[in-house]
Amino acid sequence: MVSNLAGGRPPRQAAETGAQLGALEAYAAQAHGFLSAGGEQLTQLAGLLRPLVLESWLRSMRGGIDPTDVLDSRGLRGADLVRYRDAHPIAALMPLIDKLLVQDAARAGLIVTVADQFGRVLSVHGHPEQVSAAAEIGVREGDDLSERRIGTNAVGLVVRSGRATWIHGPEHFLHRMHQITGAAAPVHEPDGRLVGVLMIAGGMRVAKPEILALVKAAATASEMDLVLRAMRAGRGGATAEPQRTADTDAGPARLGLDVLGLGQPQLSMAGERVPLSQRHAEILLLLTEHPEGLGADHLALLLDDTDLDNGTIRAAMSRLRSVVGATVVGSRPYRLRVHVATDVEALRAALDSGDIESALRLYAGPVLPRSSAPGICDIRDELRVRLRTAVLASADPGVLRRWTAGPEGRDDAAAWAAYRATVDRDSPLYAQIEAKIRVLDRRLGADATQMQRFGS
Repeated sequence: MVSNLAGGRPPRQAAETGAQLGALEAYAAQAHGFLSAGGEQLTQLAGLLRPLVLESWLRSMRGGIDPTDVLDSRGLRGADLVRYRDAHPIAALMPLIDKLLVQDAARAGLIVTVADQFGRVLSVHGHPEQVSAAAEIGVREGDDLSERRIGTNAVGLVVRSGRATWIHGPEHFLHRMHQITGAAAPVHEPDGRLVGVLMIAGGMRVAKPEILALVKAAATASEMDLVLRAMRAGRGGATAEPQRTADTDAGPARLGLDVLGLGQPQLSMAGERVPLSQRHAEILLLLTEHPEGLGADHLALLLDDTDLDNGTIRAAMSRLRSVVGATVVGSRPYRLRVHVATDVEALRAALDSGDIESALRLYAGPVLPRSSAPGICDIRDELRVRLRTAVLASADPGVLRRWTAGPEGRDDAAAWAAYRATVDRDSPLYAQIEAKIRVLDRRLGADATQMQRFGS
């Protein structure tokens, strides 16, 4: 039964009957029992959860999230939230989202949640009673729904994977979210970067295919609106070009930033390589990811959503300018006045062109692996997921050999299974790979059915 529900969307035959959803709910509830028991009982999870959910649960466990965690006061509130929400690109889309989703959802007793690219809830819409009930379980304006913060949920999975998905009842990692089902879809900017997430949430009926199709259609319409806005801005933006050119001329012709791998971050400047502190590397990387600029509130949120204030940000920017030069970073908002070429940018370009071998060569390791800044964690996760997905889809034995030989792929059961599918059954290498898969099966309690999806 559970294997029929595998994947990121509910198959029609699986999601349209209450009996089958009830079975899914029962399996997930049983999985929570094994989770509470801990130890060897955790090996039972693989047979009870959809692979998508199982992988998320394992990440949640490794992240130290407590399934019994209660609601707290953390989050962006009051005037800080209003400023951040009003300045976010999603704000321009709200009339369209209201027309496509909010009005109908409210009449149906459902809620619509609009989140940013990091899983931060910008707004919650619906009947006041439903909105209040959602707030009591942690779906409220200003809260962080990223998987890193609260474990498995629809918004968090979309942020991590960039793909539409749904999570039903006890599939949520946190107990307090077991009473809802969420169907969520990503909204991407014209350049392909995630800009936000739309979610419809409510009871069991949200698990129906037409609900996920509805939220995906609204997300697609929002993306088209962003494309049209970008085209109009391009036609009407000639007057802004001289100022941008003047900004560019004010600093060095080219800078480089290396942030992949375990070594110290490095800045290439005037033919020399300058070591950077982790904080300076974090700020520079975040500014390269946001060429439009970042306000102090937004930058603080990406660096640390609890402890940084505007004064601390100003001090950090002052110290950064003393390293890179006073004219490199502009203010109000903070933005780069020169192009900074990063190894992250190079890796993305290789992935965009389908050059997986070059991408693997460029991938010296995770992005700033010692950083816990929310914005950096999201870049790190996005890049690793993109690379791993490309590796698995390549069906190239050389690519898969290189991935499984490295630290990221050494214990990647799905990658080993994909590698096995490219090898002749009668070769000694096939037997070695088979033995490795058996070791992983025993060590990690991996679901054999999941590994077999790449063939044997």
